[in-house]
Amino acid sequence: MKVLVIDTALGLCTAGVFEVTDGQSRKLGLRSEAMTKGHQERLGGLAREAVEAAGGFDSIDRIGVTVGPGSFTGLRVGLAFSQGLGAALDRPVIGVSTLDALAAGGASGTIAALIDARRGQVYARFWRDGAPLGEAEALSLEAAADAVEALGEDAVLVGSGAALIATGRPVVDKAGPDPEAIALLTAVADPSLANARPLYLRAPDATPPTRLPGQPRPVAAR
Repeated sequence: MKVLVIDTALGLCTAGVFEVTDGQSRKLGLRSEAMTKGHQERLGGLAREAVEAAGGFDSIDRIGVTVGPGSFTGLRVGLAFSQGLGAALDRPVIGVSTLDALAAGGASGTIAALIDARRGQVYARFWRDGAPLGEAEALSLEAAADAVEALGEDAVLVGSGAALIATGRPVVDKAGPDPEAIALLTAVADPSLANARPLYLRAPDATPPTRLPGQPRPVAAR
C-alpha cells in the first residue's frame, strides 16, 4: 500500500510517501520543514515534490493526516488540504492522532506521549506494551507528573511536553511525530472509523467578539 502522510499539527510541515507492506515501511519521497506558522504557503509545494519523487498522485492508495491535538491553525490547514486532495483523487483520508503517532515512533515498553499545550497544561496519552492506558486528555503539569510517576521508572517520555515533567526519566523531545509512524498507523486503520476530523482537547484560546464590526461600544453605567 502506498500512503501519503500529511502533518501540520505541531512544529513541522511534513508531506511524505511510504510503501507499507506487512507492518514495514519504505520511504519513497519525503519533504519536511520546521515551522509553527505558514503551513498553508508551503504544504502544497512540499506534497507535490514528495509525491513526484514517489511516482505521482495516481499511485497513492490512501492519505493519512494528523488530526491533533496540536495547533488549531495548523490542524485546519492539514485537514483541509488532505480532504480536498482525497476528494480529487477519490482516495480515503485517514485521521491519525498526534499523540498516537508520537508514541508509535518512540521506544517500546511504557510510553508517555506529551505535547506542550501551554497555560500550564500538556496533552497526554499513556501506553504500556503498545496498548493505550486511557484516552487522550489535557492535564495540568502536576496531574501529568503524577500520572507519569504512576507509570513506573522505566517509562519513556516523548514529545514537546516531555521536558516539562521533571521526573528524571528518559525524554525524547520531538518537533512532531515521525512520518513513518503516521504511515504505519494510516495503513492499518479502518477508513470507516478513522475519520479525518480535528481532535480538540480544550476550547480555542481565541474568544468571540463582544460586538459586531461597526457597532458602537456600550456606554458604561454611571
